[in-house]
Amino acid sequence: MNELRFVRLGFGADSVDYQDAWDEQRRVHAARFADEAPDTCLLLEHPPVYTAGRRTAPEERPLDGTPVVDVDRGGKITWHGPGQLVGYPIQKLPRPVDVVAHLRRLEDAMIAVCAEFGVETSRVEGRAGVWVLGDAKDAAERPRLGGLSLDFDPRVNDSEFDPRLNGPEYAPSNAGQRREDRKICAMGIRVAKGVTMHGFALNVNPDTSNFDKIIPCGIRDAGVTSLSYELGREVTIDEVLPVVERHLRDVLENAALAPRVIEKAPEQEPDKATA
Repeated sequence: MNELRFVRLGFGADSVDYQDAWDEQRRVHAARFADEAPDTCLLLEHPPVYTAGRRTAPEERPLDGTPVVDVDRGGKITWHGPGQLVGYPIQKLPRPVDVVAHLRRLEDAMIAVCAEFGVETSRVEGRAGVWVLGDAKDAAERPRLGGLSLDFDPRVNDSEFDPRLNGPEYAPSNAGQRREDRKICAMGIRVAKGVTMHGFALNVNPDTSNFDKIIPCGIRDAGVTSLSYELGREVTIDEVLPVVERHLRDVLENAALAPRVIEKAPEQEPDKATA
């Protein structure tokens, strides 16, 4: 068992500037690599900011020139801000590192958090993070938005369709009304020198319309949601904090960490003609 320390950096009026939190991540990362600090999870809120992972495409950024912070994590572009609980677990992993296993553990913890609040969530194949699954079968079943009816979905056949230019029917923040898949917790991680950085962003009660300026995580045919939206009541960061800590502790402290298995190619018989 590896003890996990939690550090609450700041929330609400004391929310932490993204660059300051990034600097603190790097400081703790160096200390953990040197075994001068235990596994540590930084918990905080950020002031409003867009951050772009290494795979972010130019066309996924804000159209109006809103500044974006480019970071060294995986994944694509997302938004952080008030009402979103951000966690940066900084944990030493055995080598060779299994990055996917670490990601799955974070997803497991957040799925358990959502379940405790009564929100059923899941993974979506090929898409990192934690999702509320939609139930829309076709466009005809989707409810009307703003008096308009979505009678066809150009996203299905047009890879360059931009939901930001086509009104509320396609806005990521309205995915719940369309009964589509919607992400409630984003994930983006990095492992350097065998120690993890970055982590998760759980939407508790943010203004999800902030995601409408971008293509969140590069996904055009799904959206975003929050605990508050799914439950139909205001959920606060204070309510969620101890639950997140408990489930992260349960998952990360009790994980049977093991190095990634490297499968060796089967040995082949030497070619007698050339041996």
